[in-house]
Formats: sequence, C-alpha cells, structure tokens
Amino acid sequence: MVGKVSRAFLAVSLIAFLGGCSTTPGDRPDPWGRSKGYGDTNLPLPERQPTGPVTPVVQAHCPQVSMLDQNAIYSAYAPGGNGDPQKLLYQASFADVTRACTANETTMTVDVVAQGRIVQGPLGKAGKVMLPIVVEVVDGDKVVSSQKISYPVDLVDGGTQFIFRKQDVTLANQAGGPSSFVKVRLGFAEGTAPKPARKR
Repeated sequence: MVGKVSRAFLAVSLIAFLGGCSTTPGDRPDPWGRSKGYGDTNLPLPERQPTGPVTPVVQAHCPQVSMLDQNAIYSAYAPGGNGDPQKLLYQASFADVTRACTANETTMTVDVVAQGRIVQGPLGKAGKVMLPIVVEVVDGDKVVSSQKISYPVDLVDGGTQFIFRKQDVTLANQAGGPSSFVKVRLGFAEGTAPKPARKR
C-alpha cells in the first residue's frame, strides 16, 4: 500500500521553509501578489534582492502560477510495468505553490516555490531519484519559454515531502507590467495521471 503524506503537514513544511524570508506586513499593499492558480494559499512569500533598479510590482502584475492536470502527477514504473500499480516504483505530485516577483524596465523575474510529495510504490526502494520538472512561461496558448530540470529528491521508505524552488524564471517586462495572459506553468515532464480504479 502506497504511503500517504498529509496536506496539512506539507503546508507546515513549506511555511517552515519560507520562515526565514521576509514577508509583507498586512497593513501595507502586497507587492508580490498571491497565486490564484493551482493550490492557491496565503503562505508567506520569499523575498528576492534585485540586482538593479526596480519598478513597483503590484498584485495584478505578478504572473500567476498554474498547473495542467495531466502534468501535476509523475509516476515511475519498473521496466515493462507502465500503468500497472503493482509495478509502481514511486509517484510524485505537487500540492501548493507560491511565487514572488521583481522587475526592472525590461525584465520581470519570478521566484517560484512549490511543495510536493513523493510516495513509494510496491517495487520502490529508498534512495535518490530525479524528478523531471518542467517550468514554462506561457502567453495564452503559446509557450514562450520552457526549461526541463532534473530535480533530486531523497525517497525514503513510505514517502516524504519535498520543496522545489526556481528563482530565475524570467519574462519580458513592459510599461504597466506583463500582459495578464502571461503565466508561469509548472509540472512534470511525461506526467501521468492515475488511472481510475476498476469496478468489480
């Protein structure tokens, strides 16, 4: 039986990860904005130190982070066992995600932080695994840029949570900020959604 990691515990872990970063006081406008995409939360956001002159970034202008259902879960199987739950090595998924933005006159930089979990399958073994994570910038239906990252995670017996962070997602900036159609999309390469249970 595949182990379970509670969503509440994952939320606590992400808060702890971001706890060392500054947050925006509640009595001031939030210059970062909050994610309105997949797994929206009110978690504290990381603070980036811009390297050059910056322009104010208001909530509506910090691109949302979204996820496609077919890319939100990644399942790894033993050779020849694709789709067979008894030959599952491990399954990884993302839970909550947040982001922070900084900008200068030409470029906006998005710092994406996501919490995920990985659970061990019947044939899985403890050890380091590489998760194929894809971070894209999309403008409507058009993919502006895409980067695949082999992200190392230590799989322990049963399963564990992990934190993924990509601090340098960049996109073109303009007067008034990027278009509202521009978003950051996070997911797994070759993502596989779990198949529905068979009726007996």
